[in-house]
Amino acid sequence: MRTGQAGLSITTLGTGLVLIYTLLITFSDAITKYLAQSYGAPQLLSIVALLIALMSLGSSRVRGEKVSLRTGFPGVMALRAALTVVATLMFFHALASLALAEVFLFVALVPLLSALMSGPILGERVRLAAWVALGCGFVGVLCMVEIRLDAITLGHVCALIGSVSGTASIVLARYIGRREDAPLAQVFYPQLAVFLSMLLAAPLGWQPMPLFDLMMAVLCAVVLFTARLLLVIALRHLTAYAVTPLMNLQFVWMVLIGLVVFNEVPAMSTLIGALIVMISGAYLVFDQVQAQSTPQRPAPDGFRKLVLARS
Repeated sequence: MRTGQAGLSITTLGTGLVLIYTLLITFSDAITKYLAQSYGAPQLLSIVALLIALMSLGSSRVRGEKVSLRTGFPGVMALRAALTVVATLMFFHALASLALAEVFLFVALVPLLSALMSGPILGERVRLAAWVALGCGFVGVLCMVEIRLDAITLGHVCALIGSVSGTASIVLARYIGRREDAPLAQVFYPQLAVFLSMLLAAPLGWQPMPLFDLMMAVLCAVVLFTARLLLVIALRHLTAYAVTPLMNLQFVWMVLIGLVVFNEVPAMSTLIGALIVMISGAYLVFDQVQAQSTPQRPAPDGFRKLVLARS
């Protein structure tokens, strides 16, 4: 009984962190949309990534934990950072060439991809009922965004690459988080990698920023820093395939904001899709509680040997 209560408590904590994460990400998306009207992606990404990296570094100093940015898995962390850079670049290109709804389709693939990767990388078995819930969640997102793909373009390819690389980065974040408690390091190194890669292209189209826009960029960085830190912590308590469907709740928040703030009445298919997404996410949280009492298999020997060799 105590084991079940402990599992419920841990899962509740992880779920709460992910819900807060989705709210913060939705807010940061609104800020990014405003700034993207005047500034190129390399400039915005380099500024925001640098600020997040500096906040990670500053947080470790304030807390007095000089080793908090160190990791016992440098090889895995470097791979996670590289995957984060790839995902960031691919999604920005996709957003520039595709409708937002089309990009959401590939974001909705992340839960299914995380379930596929969780077995070989994390040794986490996905139950049959969880697979059904994941599929239902994907269908729910399809209902919400009403996707219609007439032809495959470079933007679609970039979005798919972004989904795969972004999912792999999330799964590796859980891999590291299960083995060491260093959430600041997991935020710092990927953002440092994004900053360095974006810095190469940023000067080409650099635009002067007035004080208000600069303050908005700082606010965006603060929100993203908090959101990503919460996500890394949540991945210590929830499986990757349970976290990623909950992240789709940001679509639900967007619908609610449109209804409450802008008086935009959503279509019936959107409401049905939002309901499916919420039910799917709730079931996966329940499945996580059920799985707490079941010992998880260790990661496959091949992956562990690869990690040890690169670390």
